[in-house]
Amino acid sequence: MQKIISGKNLILLVAAALTASTFSSCGLFAKKKGKSSVTGWAYDDKNLGNFHVSKVKYPKAGPGLVFVQGGSFVMGAKDEDVMGDWNNVPRRVTIPSFFIDETEVANVHYREYMYWIENTFSGDTNIVNKTLPDTLVWREELAYNEPYVEYYFRYPSYNYYPVVGVSWQQAHDFCIWRTDRVNELSLVKKGYLKKDAIKREMKGAGGDGSFNTETYLMNPELIQGRSKPKKSELKDINNKPRSTVKMEDGILNMGYRLPTEAEWEYAAYGLLAQNPSPRKKEKSSGEELRSNQQIYSWSKNPN
Repeated sequence: MQKIISGKNLILLVAAALTASTFSSCGLFAKKKGKSSVTGWAYDDKNLGNFHVSKVKYPKAGPGLVFVQGGSFVMGAKDEDVMGDWNNVPRRVTIPSFFIDETEVANVHYREYMYWIENTFSGDTNIVNKTLPDTLVWREELAYNEPYVEYYFRYPSYNYYPVVGVSWQQAHDFCIWRTDRVNELSLVKKGYLKKDAIKREMKGAGGDGSFNTETYLMNPELIQGRSKPKKSELKDINNKPRSTVKMEDGILNMGYRLPTEAEWEYAAYGLLAQNPSPRKKEKSSGEELRSNQQIYSWSKNPN
């Protein structure tokens, strides 16, 4: 979702939503010390097929992300509707836990995305041109904003300023690209992709020769530059290191997407100070009810 701030388009990304019930349910098998409570079979046992269950309980935040504890809050207008528009009626909304970008996507981040597109699809100017942000959004009547039109997106001094002029479709495509690049690097570090896989795809490999998370999960044989680690805790039925990774192995990150309106508003309240820390001893971190809201995001006391 795009959010309009001061008439300019900014994008903030959120990782796939996670409910706290997902976290607590992970402890269902963890208590059994590697044995199924359904069949009694031991996990990761070479004599029983090497069925692997990841020991990861709390997902790690991806690059630039912060964790937002889910809960329930009143969404909509908080003051009396003097004009009688009734276009923002207060209602209680429950939000699952999720990860969200700590800051808006900056110019340098979006240029990184464009750089990858320009090299990977070097022979297709149409695809490259579709990624360009609309810098003309700076132009307004009776205002001289030409320096922003010409320099805001590319001049080094604005590297870490929020990118503007990005459409919903461009932001959506950026999310897909970011998901693929984060997961691609994870596989390279673990040895499931060759170290030069990223460099090779940026030499004009195009869509068929570049890494895609969904393609990898559905048909890994189509992914170029695959490798097999010499040592890995992931074993096949023959007790040899597996050559592919599945989502349930806990190595791949969840997909990035644009936040919903409710997630955006909930995160904008800055209720981090009231978020309970995960109770590791109790092996739970349930959702919390937000009955009060803070005046300032940095305040520890609700109003």
